[in-house]
Amino acid sequence: MNWQSGNRTADTGNGVDQVKNSADTSEHRATDFGNRADEMSFGEHLHALRPHLMRSAGAILLLAIAAFCCKNFLIDGLLFGPLQPDFPTNRLIAWLGTYSQIDPLNLSPANLRLINTTVAGQFNLHLTISFATACTIGFPYLLWELWRFVRPALTDREQHACRRFVGYVSAGFFVGLAFGYLLIAPLSIAFLTQYTVSDRVANLIDVHSYLATVLNVSLACALVFQLPLLVWFLTRMGLLSAEWLRRYRRHAVVVLALLAAIITPPDAFSMMLVLLPLYGLYEASIRIAEHTASRTHFNGESGSLDITQ
Repeated sequence: MNWQSGNRTADTGNGVDQVKNSADTSEHRATDFGNRADEMSFGEHLHALRPHLMRSAGAILLLAIAAFCCKNFLIDGLLFGPLQPDFPTNRLIAWLGTYSQIDPLNLSPANLRLINTTVAGQFNLHLTISFATACTIGFPYLLWELWRFVRPALTDREQHACRRFVGYVSAGFFVGLAFGYLLIAPLSIAFLTQYTVSDRVANLIDVHSYLATVLNVSLACALVFQLPLLVWFLTRMGLLSAEWLRRYRRHAVVVLALLAAIITPPDAFSMMLVLLPLYGLYEASIRIAEHTASRTHFNGESGSLDITQ
């Protein structure tokens, strides 16, 4: 009986040792992989990046072909949508003008005529809008491929902290894109196309200038709406604080004004349209930094390692 108990104890001990050895082996493999990633040459990194680039390029190409086949919807419906009187923003502006009886609010660029000055201009316009649509729709997938490339070099804790990276960045991108397209772009176009300095000057607006205005304003807003996420990340890393953001608020206004001047057409009206939401995002970032710092302090005291909240 004692002999059987001794064997059971020995078997249990051997099982525990096997589990420990398995865990040690896994840790060694993870360590070896991390060391291997650190020791990879530049050429080996490029070789590992190549399949991700190929898949990303293939996805963008397929999306661009599909977008190219939807010419009427993309160009007449989306690109030239801000020129239509029934566009949501134009209807809102018209309603505000009627309600407040202020004539300047009745901005309607429906009579605007766009011109093309090059032989291949319209074909190039079709290619450009198709490629821009493909990049916009495929943006989350491009982020996912970037995450798959970087993930092997991260520790388990870093992977856990960044598991929602694609979702957060994509959400901010599309919200900012919608804000720029639905609000900033129509107001800019309505104001700029009807502003005149003299009756002797007629506006002959090239279609590529119109496309550049819509794309630049929309994509600029999409990038700017990443500011809260950037503040959240820097606060989690301990590189930024709400007190620091408050202390340099006036300096930030100057920087945001310069940024708005760079990413918008060269006019004060468009600059102010972008500057105001930028400042709103800055104030929201201060609140995010406060909340993130308090949650980080709480998790540190409770011993929690969850940094995804």
